[in-house]
Amino acid sequence: MNELNELRDQAYENSLIYKERTKKLHDSKIKNRIFNVGDRVLLFNSRLKIFSRKLKTRWSGPFTITKVFPYGTIELSQPDGPNFKVNGHRVKHYFGGDLPPKEVQDLHTLPKDE
Repeated sequence: MNELNELRDQAYENSLIYKERTKKLHDSKIKNRIFNVGDRVLLFNSRLKIFSRKLKTRWSGPFTITKVFPYGTIELSQPDGPNFKVNGHRVKHYFGGDLPPKEVQDLHTLPKDE
């Protein structure tokens, strides 16, 4: 019986060591994202399962952060609509340049006359 108790205690200690190492590895891979007012971000659309295209992006934006709330909530502003709140896990920093106006985008998609 004593040997069985010793084996059980050793297994318990080994499982604690394994859990600590796994948690340390997991935490090291999590990116610490710090958002400030005025930052430009992209929003992940998790409900875009209607269109099953592999190459269609699920990121929309860019949006501008207008307010940062505690516990990771972020308020975003869009140029042609009201502000809205999202979870900070659904956004990532946007480092690209400004998007061209809608008219310029439409002109680039028209066929060229040759």
